[in-house]
Amino acid sequence: MKKVVIGMSGGVDSSVSAYLLKEQGCEVIGVTLNQHLEENSKDIEDAKKVCDKLGIIHEVVNIRKDFENIVIKYFLDGYSSGKTPSPCVICDDEIKFKILFDIANKYKAKYVATGHYTSVEYSEVFSKYLLRSVHSIIKDQSYMLYRLSPDKLERIIFPLKPYSKQEIREIALKIGLEVHDKKDSQGVCFAKEGYKKFLKENLKDEITKGNYIDADGNILGEHEGYQLYTIGQRRGLGINLSKPIFITKINPQTNEIVLGEFSELFTDKVELINFKFSVEYEKLENLELLARPRFSSTGFYGKLIKNKNKIYFKYNEENAHNAKGQHIVFFYDGFVVGGGEIK
Repeated sequence: MKKVVIGMSGGVDSSVSAYLLKEQGCEVIGVTLNQHLEENSKDIEDAKKVCDKLGIIHEVVNIRKDFENIVIKYFLDGYSSGKTPSPCVICDDEIKFKILFDIANKYKAKYVATGHYTSVEYSEVFSKYLLRSVHSIIKDQSYMLYRLSPDKLERIIFPLKPYSKQEIREIALKIGLEVHDKKDSQGVCFAKEGYKKFLKENLKDEITKGNYIDADGNILGEHEGYQLYTIGQRRGLGINLSKPIFITKINPQTNEIVLGEFSELFTDKVELINFKFSVEYEKLENLELLARPRFSSTGFYGKLIKNKNKIYFKYNEENAHNAKGQHIVFFYDGFVVGGGEIK
C-alpha cells in the first residue's frame, strides 16, 4: 500500500485529490500548512472536516516564521528593487514541498501529493521524470513548480492529471464534500485586499511620491512611489496623456518611473539569473524551446544562449511580456526543462 502525504489547503482541488488517492488504495495523511496568524482559519477548518469525512490523519503545521522570512521578504525586496516578484514560485519550492517532504520522511511515506493541475511523466528524450503540462494554459500549474528537482518529482503524485476543474467539483458534490462550490483562491494569498495595500502597509516608511518621466527625462507627472508599480502597467497610473502609455522602466535609485509607448516594451532577448534546470543545460542549448515569461503567457519559441558564463534566452520574435523579476519557464514537447528569473 502506498503511503502518501498530501498538502490540504481546504480547497476543492486538494480535497478531491485526497479522496482519489484513498480510492486508489493509498494510506493518506493530510497536512495543512498554516502561514497565517490565526490558528483556526476557515481553510484549516475545511481541511480538517474533509480529512475527518475521509477518515484520514490531519496535521496542521505552523509555517508563519519561515513564510515571513522567505516568501514575504522576497516579495517586499522584489518590489523595493523595482522588480515584479513571483512569490508562489518561491513558496512552492522553498516552503510547501520542502515541508511536505520533511513530514513524509517522518511518517516513512514514499510519496507526496498536492492538488496542482499538472503531471509527472517520464521523458524518453531526457531519460528522467519531469513535470509535464497536461491542461489548458488557464489551469496548468507546471509553471509554478519548475524549480522542483527531478529526484523530488519521482516522489510526487498529482491526482488531478486527467480531470477538468468542473469534473473535480462534480466529484466533490457527489461524495458530499462541503467545499464542492468553494471559490478558488485568487491573487497573492497573504495580500487578500490587493498587493498595493499590502506594500503600503509593509513599506510605508520607504514609499514616497516621485516623478513620471519620459525616455528623455522630461517630467510627465507624479506617482505614489515606485514600489507600487510594475513594468508593462498601463492602468492605475493616475495620469492622463493624449495617447496610451505604459511603464517601460523603474528606477529605484531616483524614485522615477519611465513611461513610453507599448512598442518600447518589446525585446527579443532576456538574461536569466537564479536559474534552475531539470535537464543538463548542454542538452538544451541547441533545442528550440517554448518559453513562458509569466504565468498567464501561452509562450514564445526561441533558444538558450550562454555567453561568458551568463545565460540568455533569445526569442524567435520580439514580445512585450518580460518584466525584471518575473520567472521565465522553458518547455520542450510539453515537458518542463527549467527556468529562471528575468534580470
